[in-house]
Amino acid sequence: MGRIGEETATIAVMGATGSGKTTFINLASNSSLPTSNGLRSCTEVVTATTPFDIDGRRVVLVDTPGFDDTTRSDSDILKLIADFLASSYKDGHKLAGLLFFHRISDFRMGGISLKNFRTFRKLCGEQTLRNVVLVTNMWGSVNPQVGAQREQELLTQDDLGFKSALEKGAKMMRHDGSGQSVSDILRYILGNNNPMALQIQREIVDERKDVSQTAAADEIERELRAERERQKAEAERIRREMEAAAQARAEQARRQLEAEAWRRQQEVARIEAERRRAQEQMERERLERERLILAQEEARRIEAARIQRDHELALAEQRRVAEEARRRQMEEEERLRIALLQAPRRKKRRGLRRLFG
Repeated sequence: MGRIGEETATIAVMGATGSGKTTFINLASNSSLPTSNGLRSCTEVVTATTPFDIDGRRVVLVDTPGFDDTTRSDSDILKLIADFLASSYKDGHKLAGLLFFHRISDFRMGGISLKNFRTFRKLCGEQTLRNVVLVTNMWGSVNPQVGAQREQELLTQDDLGFKSALEKGAKMMRHDGSGQSVSDILRYILGNNNPMALQIQREIVDERKDVSQTAAADEIERELRAERERQKAEAERIRREMEAAAQARAEQARRQLEAEAWRRQQEVARIEAERRRAQEQMERERLERERLILAQEEARRIEAARIQRDHELALAEQRRVAEEARRRQMEEEERLRIALLQAPRRKKRRGLRRLFG
């Protein structure tokens, strides 16, 4: 991914898989990034569009995979996004704004959507919410009255998370699939332009934390623990029902519950394994980072020693040259002194030769 110009307004686009992020980006920037028709993610990496103009401003949109990606863990997705944001921040570039996409066609804001939004908030931090637009999408897939009712619930219900974000400066806007709504959303970001560092950028770059030590990583870990506990509770419930079914000699029901209990246990094991893999990966990255820092410090020490050695050799050479010049000067002065002493004697001898000659 190339370096983004300092005068370019960069806007990150986030949200659940299949929420319409990439379709919005393609419409806004006339790009052709691959899109999905279902819940399988097509956004594999963080991707920036080529710059395009909005009212004379250069704009770049950044497409990101959702935290409910179908092929990678939430920790892997966070690492991708964090690497891009940290690199951009190190280059002195802050985001002009962020768009978080939510499908208004969803019957309710379920666990996956809430997880995505909670992680998004931890990634941004509370101070940057004024640069956030919560975009409701897929209005063409729902009855307008039903959509308006769901929109009102997002605005007013505390447990969905949007209300508190809006109270802290975020803005909620509709995207109805038209180019006009795209322009309205981007113009709002540009008109409200006050680029600020995100919480995860400050944590990684300014506070020199590993990704695993950030608030967003803590939120993912909390979600994994909560999901593990839910699965364990569900497995326990099924176990109890299985025992009751056994007592009632409902053999067929017992076998079904046993299979379900096994599946839940496997899910708990999978979640625990994913959590361990994420921790091990973060630890490997931390050790690699420390190794690189030590290698850089050693290289700087060796270079400083070489420079000092070269400087000392240069000084020694200068002293040798100066000493040689002084020696030659003294020899030349001695030769002139001797010549001056011998000159009267030669003159006297020539006089005598003329007199007696």
